[in-house]
Amino acid sequence: MSRADLGRLIEDERANAVLAWMLVGIVVLVAVGSVVRGDLLWAIFAAAVAVVAVLPPLAFGSSRAMIPWEVLVVAAFPTVGYALVPPVLDDVATYLAVAALALVLAVELHLFTSVTMSYRFAVVFVVMATMATAGVWAVVRWVADGALGTGFLTSDTRLMWEFIASTVAGLGAGIFFEGYVRRRVRIERFPEEIR
Repeated sequence: MSRADLGRLIEDERANAVLAWMLVGIVVLVAVGSVVRGDLLWAIFAAAVAVVAVLPPLAFGSSRAMIPWEVLVVAAFPTVGYALVPPVLDDVATYLAVAALALVLAVELHLFTSVTMSYRFAVVFVVMATMATAGVWAVVRWVADGALGTGFLTSDTRLMWEFIASTVAGLGAGIFFEGYVRRRVRIERFPEEIR
């Protein structure tokens, strides 16, 4: 690796970290805003996205150990969208946010652990993680209904449609992950042809 390549890598890492931390800050603001609005469940979910995003810096002790900012945009988009126009994006934002959280987990596993995912496995992993997260989210809402009388779950049919929608969103996130990884590998292998 030449000195110029090393410099570009360090600059890219620094720029990525700055953009990623800005996005985490936006998600934290959404969580705080949701608490102020009284939307406690969405505040918990937005806080969970922020916590998962900062796990690598905490684990490695470096503020630069962040996942690519492009992936965090995918995770932040439905969270911020729901905060801005909740009546319009209620269900859509929930499905996309759950899939985005699974996508962030997959990218973190791929980049910061010894786990190496093939493209096909990554898609399956993101879909399965999305379905599992949607299941946990349904249980959280069910407990909130029982303990607080919130009325989040109105019918079993609606819940099943939510599971189907979250599976479709997970498939979309998995395909995004696969395309993103393929593009990154192509750029790293053939930088002179692409740049």
